[in-house]
This record gives sequence, C-alpha cells and structure tokens, in this order.
Amino acid sequence: MIMRLKYTIVVHAGPFTSEASQTALRFTQACIDAGHSIYRVFFYQDGVLNGNQLLTPPQDEENLHSRWQYLQRAHNLELVVCIAAAARRGIIDESEANRHNKPMHNLPDGFVLSGLGQLVEATAMSDRVINFGASD
Repeated sequence: MIMRLKYTIVVHAGPFTSEASQTALRFTQACIDAGHSIYRVFFYQDGVLNGNQLLTPPQDEENLHSRWQYLQRAHNLELVVCIAAAARRGIIDESEANRHNKPMHNLPDGFVLSGLGQLVEATAMSDRVINFGASD
C-alpha cells in the first residue's frame, strides 16, 4: 500500500541566489506526480522574490514565477508569500499598494500575501514540511 503524504513546501531563497527555488519547484512537481498532496507553498525571507512579477530572467533561463503560476493553476496550489518579508523587498499586492499609496503592485496572479500564521497552520496540518534554501 502506497502512503499518500500531505506536504508543505517552504522556500527561503530567491530565484537567482541559489538552486533552492528551482529545486523546490521540481520537488513540488515530483510530489504531485507521485500522488502526494501539497497543503501550501510558503515563500519566506528572500524566497518572496519568487513572487515578483517584474523579474525578467534572460530567455535562456527558467522563469520560476511563471512555472509556480502554472503549477498553481494546474493543481490549485496555495502559494503564500510572507507579507512582512515581501513588503521589505518591495513586493506588494493591489490592496497593499492602495494602503501605502504606491502607484503599482507587483505580486503575480496565483500568489497571495499573508502572515506567518499561515506557515504555522500549514505545519500543523501537514505530514511533512520541507525547507529549501534555509540559512544555517
């Protein structure tokens, strides 16, 4: 009998600082392909940079936030970006742009801003929590 697990994925690294973001994406896809479920993907620290729709990688590099968006749509994933870490790095949604009188927002469709409570809840609800790019 195959055991189906519920995973929470936590991404701590930005899309261009290491291979951690790409590895997290591939691990998430592999979990789905193996029949496991993803409870939530939580982007924290520099990992929130994966949720910046203004990043424009060279054409020969993978566009990670577009790939996360594809997985989100295809598998109804919850992609949560830590609001405090995101705001510090200039990533905001339309609501936060209005609240802070900013002329624009840059959080792509499929990603949502929320607090660390979402990570705590996901940890409690998941069989496994896997961190990518966590610092020592």
